[in-house]
Amino acid sequence: MSVPPPAPAPGLDLDLLDRAWELHPSVSVRPEPFGALMYHFGNRRLSFLKTRQLLDVVNGLAAAPDARSACLAAGVDPAQLPVLGRALAALAAGDLIRPRTTSPAEDTA
Repeated sequence: MSVPPPAPAPGLDLDLLDRAWELHPSVSVRPEPFGALMYHFGNRRLSFLKTRQLLDVVNGLAAAPDARSACLAAGVDPAQLPVLGRALAALAAGDLIRPRTTSPAEDTA
């Protein structure tokens, strides 16, 4: 018997993974053995990234064309994309990441 994939969380923006994101400029990330600590100096929010893989995704957001590409580049199993999408949605809700307004090519120009 196969188990169906988890249903998206209520209110989860299903195209979040298909958009470009970046770390908010007021956020500092400190890697830790469990993942990382993220601190937003503007709203004083402290958040925890519970895995190193999520840290790799967050670190890859600025260079990837979209969040899905950042996830896959970090080695995320495609079946786990809904889980990572929910984690990224939580980071976006806390203003720790934000929609990117420039392309990766413009960032390096």
